[in-house]
Amino acid sequence: MPNKDFYKILGVSRDASDDEIKRAYRKLAQEHHPDKHAGDKGKEDSFKLINEAYETLKDPQKKAHYDRFGSAAGAGFGGGGGPEAGFGGDFQDIFNDVFSDFFGGGGRRRPGPERGADLRYDLEITFEESAFGTEKTVRIPRTTACKTCGGSGARSGTSAATCTTCRGAGQVRFQQGFFSVTRTCPACHGAGSMIKDPCPDCVGAGKTKSVTPLTVKIPAGVDTGSRLRLSGEGEYGDRNGPSGDLYIFISVLPHEIFTREENDVLCEVPVSFAQAALGAEIEVPTIDGPAKLKIPSGTQSGKVFRMPHKGIASVQTGRRGDEQVIIKVETPTKLNKRQKELLQEFAEISGEETTPLRKNFFSKVKEMFE
Repeated sequence: MPNKDFYKILGVSRDASDDEIKRAYRKLAQEHHPDKHAGDKGKEDSFKLINEAYETLKDPQKKAHYDRFGSAAGAGFGGGGGPEAGFGGDFQDIFNDVFSDFFGGGGRRRPGPERGADLRYDLEITFEESAFGTEKTVRIPRTTACKTCGGSGARSGTSAATCTTCRGAGQVRFQQGFFSVTRTCPACHGAGSMIKDPCPDCVGAGKTKSVTPLTVKIPAGVDTGSRLRLSGEGEYGDRNGPSGDLYIFISVLPHEIFTREENDVLCEVPVSFAQAALGAEIEVPTIDGPAKLKIPSGTQSGKVFRMPHKGIASVQTGRRGDEQVIIKVETPTKLNKRQKELLQEFAEISGEETTPLRKNFFSKVKEMFE
């Protein structure tokens, strides 16, 4: 095969990379493919020559032999590299791309039942419902099997007949150029059968639209972003195929008092200056109801007290978290004359000894400027 300039045929330089050679071939193969030019012998010959050039230049050994001797023949590569010879994985990949361009990816579908699509439903629940679990009834628009025909799509007393075009295969095969091509049967659209007398309710589809009420059990401990899967509660499949699944995505509404941190419940509780200074037993809210909490004298604002097992149960283990009570000491804003007098007297008596944090802070400030 002398005098064939494979580089010129593919339109690349002699130092072109493997990727450049492959891209050039891909482009030319699509332009000259016989399926785009039925009956054009010149295009078919060009396509064979393009394949021959690519089969030689993509293989390092063949390419080296060609660069040296001007031909891949005689190098122990199985002949002169005709269009049917030596088609490897790269060609198959490119052929699949070309095939998809011509037929829209057709030819891969097989007759038979197909699973229905999955559905998503977004559900809002309260903080308490997420903590203890609940049951909710939701209404899901979806397709279900036609009750009249039982999903067959045919009128009662009749049934689907085997497609005469593909004889039940769902595909037809034909010769195009030197390729044998398979694609979806145009008559039955891949089903392999034809419904001559369709069901009047579903018009041959085998399924109908409906709004189905479903009871959903929400387990204790779910949080925003949790997802529940209800098997078989999605869209009904084609040709009596199984239904898809329904996914419930949970969103928990914010609470006026509580917030959540993993499985702990956080609650800010205000206390008076006197309660914080003298200590007290206070009542705090929990998700189980009111509970007593003792705070010691000298409690500072921001102090956190844990109440064991007053949090939310883990979905995985069932073990409950804690409640974290965050103390917020309130400074009085409206004082009568007598209250001011007492506080002034308290300040004079206390001096700095009863405010160690303040004393420590100003000691550090003094050190900074010395």
